[in-house]
Amino acid sequence: MLNPFPWTTRRAAVALGALAIGVLAFSGAAGAAPLQLFPFFMTPPVQAAPQLQAPQVDEDGVAVELPARLKRQVVNYASREAPGTIIIDTPNTYLYLVMGHGQAMRYGIGVGRDGFTWSGVQSITKKAEWPDWTPPPEMIARQPYLPRQMAGGPGNPLGARAMYLGGTIYRIHGTNAPGTIGTRVSSGCIRLTNEDVADLYSRVNVGTKVVVLPMDRRADLGSIVR
Repeated sequence: MLNPFPWTTRRAAVALGALAIGVLAFSGAAGAAPLQLFPFFMTPPVQAAPQLQAPQVDEDGVAVELPARLKRQVVNYASREAPGTIIIDTPNTYLYLVMGHGQAMRYGIGVGRDGFTWSGVQSITKKAEWPDWTPPPEMIARQPYLPRQMAGGPGNPLGARAMYLGGTIYRIHGTNAPGTIGTRVSSGCIRLTNEDVADLYSRVNVGTKVVVLPMDRRADLGSIVR
């Protein structure tokens, strides 16, 4: 009996069948992930833009841009203190949070005015968010016009966070007057911008050691980590 399909015809049919299978496989793969037309051109990695600290806003809604040296930044800082220790560099208006490996997070601060600076070693005994403010009797005696108590909130001079130091009247706290960072205006408390005090608050716990340097002892300023 004669074969109605010559050998060459059967080979063509097999080839067409294979081609059809390949087309279907390609279509499935293309549906799962688009084929890169030019795979030898590599797409460059996307890098996130550096985060910039927004200008601080005072109680009147006026934006205050801190000088570069007073903005929160990681610096090279050699210290014998254990990581997690806070060092207050009173004369240079810096607060250092020791990170270890020769580095620290540095914050710009406001410190006590003439006659109200102090030094020593304390520890954080209490933390509070949007704390109430109760001026101590010594402050009321000097400034009798002050309120006896003020509820926490944006208008409170303690700002967004407070960390209380030992059994003293002093605190590390925020401020609704960011323009006072880098100055000597307080009655002995250490103030940071609200943004910075919230950052510090999140990094430390009750029991954290706080070293306050005297006015006549300047800490190593540290160099910025590039």
